[in-house]
Amino acid sequence: MPSRRVITGRSQEPRRRFAEELRLLRTDKGDSLRQLEAVLGWNASTFGKMEGGQSLGGPEIVEALDQHYGTTPMLLTLWELAMADPSQFKEQYRRYMALEAEAVSLWHYASANLHGLLQTPGYAREFLAAGGLDGVELTAQVEARVGRSQLLGAGDAPRFRSILSESVLRTTLRDRGEWRGQLEHLLVMGERRNVTLHVLPFSTGLHALSNTDTVFLRHRDGSTVAWVETGYAGELVQESAEVERLQLRYDLVRDLALSPDESCLFIRRLLEEIPCEPSA
Repeated sequence: MPSRRVITGRSQEPRRRFAEELRLLRTDKGDSLRQLEAVLGWNASTFGKMEGGQSLGGPEIVEALDQHYGTTPMLLTLWELAMADPSQFKEQYRRYMALEAEAVSLWHYASANLHGLLQTPGYAREFLAAGGLDGVELTAQVEARVGRSQLLGAGDAPRFRSILSESVLRTTLRDRGEWRGQLEHLLVMGERRNVTLHVLPFSTGLHALSNTDTVFLRHRDGSTVAWVETGYAGELVQESAEVERLQLRYDLVRDLALSPDESCLFIRRLLEEIPCEPSA
């Protein structure tokens, strides 16, 4: 096979390409970072981090840049590709990410932490920081995780079901406001037609998936694979007999869980337990 002919010489890696285009557009227009700050209202350091690849920014700032440069919707398209790029995740998760993006349904059980598709930026940041990330890498991983959540809002979004152990909902964030926002986010997500949430109360006792986070991913050809994760490692299970055994365990746990309506009430009661911040 002949080698790929280089046409532009620009990066083919989505995150790096996005940063390159931002930098080229600004320099071609003759703008400084301070001029962008004056015109668009965001801090000059924010634009600098985006051009340096340390941050992707949010859709609002990218749309503003598209309008400023007259490139709509090129930058927003590059931003979406960068946010969805599996290469931002650690090697062991890249295969899972590819399968997740292609799935028509995802059935999930959470023993300890919320699935990435349900996490707010505040939850993702504290969770990833607890795992040892900081600085530029932490910011990049938070943005990548938040970008993943857009999968559930797409026009062809997969069906998503998550059974949440009560321990997941009792393990709060240090910032009460961020934790309140996360619980409120769960209620909003549970209202989506393609999302179903269950709570598994402590009163259920021991069950078949007590210490294992599990996701089943079904694809258009009818095949199903499972991703099993502990606190230290993740494993892709593809052998049909093993997947079937795990699915039986999952079905038993789902039978023990609260209904979606009961689960919504459970989360609302948790929200009522969070002290409101005193008014200024």
